[in-house]
Amino acid sequence: MSFANDHTRRQFLKTAAAAAGAAGFSLSPMSSAFAQSFPDRNINVYVPTREGGGADRNLRAFTGVWTKYLNNAKFEGSYYPGAAGRVGYEKYMGLAKPDCYDLLFGNMGPEVLNWVVKKPTFSLDDYFYFARVDEDPGILFVDRKSKLQTIDDIVAEGKKRTLNVGVSRLAHPASLGALALARHTGAKLNLIPLSGGKNTRAGVVTREMDLGALPSGGIVNRAKNFKVVLMFSHENPLPDRTENAPTINAHFGTKLPNLIAGARAFAIKREAVEKYPDRFKILTDTLQKVYGDPDYKAAIEKTKAPWEFIKYGGPEECAKYVKEMMAIGEEYKDLLTGKT
Repeated sequence: MSFANDHTRRQFLKTAAAAAGAAGFSLSPMSSAFAQSFPDRNINVYVPTREGGGADRNLRAFTGVWTKYLNNAKFEGSYYPGAAGRVGYEKYMGLAKPDCYDLLFGNMGPEVLNWVVKKPTFSLDDYFYFARVDEDPGILFVDRKSKLQTIDDIVAEGKKRTLNVGVSRLAHPASLGALALARHTGAKLNLIPLSGGKNTRAGVVTREMDLGALPSGGIVNRAKNFKVVLMFSHENPLPDRTENAPTINAHFGTKLPNLIAGARAFAIKREAVEKYPDRFKILTDTLQKVYGDPDYKAAIEKTKAPWEFIKYGGPEECAKYVKEMMAIGEEYKDLLTGKT
């Protein structure tokens, strides 16, 4: 089948997208035929953090298996660290083609909090997250040799003096958890951004920081050095590896949203899905196969990340999480921007 002109082609794609959306991306035989060759070249992934970080490790582990279900297409990562992820998103929205060959892979929580602190140059409706890879809870942690060994110790001490809390950045779900704890208990917590998890851990080890707030993955793997004292998630997914650390809602009776600090996810331009719903369906169908593939579990174990954190989340779950993060971000906006 050929198209008489671009307008006719656009109208066809628009109609196909609408039909696919209404039927949960159920495609016609003709549309499926168009998609059979997808992908026939490499898929580009924009990563708004530095190479070698948590997002990069998750991306490599996932795509190393995903490629098996996508005609063995290779995934090529482009890394754009800077401005807490803002640079990468600006690059993606400005350069990525809306053809389902260009994706973004980032950590939803801290990155959408950027838009609370400062609005982006593009509309937030122009892209969406369609597949969450993991759920790594935000936590408070201390050095094993610290005198503060429980969350109650910290709150009591925080009512006597100001405690310095090392964080990777202010606009972060783990930082929000610490701010919420301070507001609820009256403990005086001074958050100090140390630019990344490695620097934050170092600050706690050297005692420059009284405690730290980060995703849990990098802490539970260093149990000889650190102790988790509080989780900002609704449940503790690793009770045996965290000495059954309490959750903030259960321990203090708060009603905070699930403050997942590591929620890496794939995102795509809406225009790409509208133009190529058939390709998008292939992406979503195949990526879900990765989670049950034993090769993926083996790849995750090599990264030393807890397998318990690996949980698929579709577009609806991602949208719910983003909405909750932005809502609580607005509540603490002045503190996230360093204003008093």
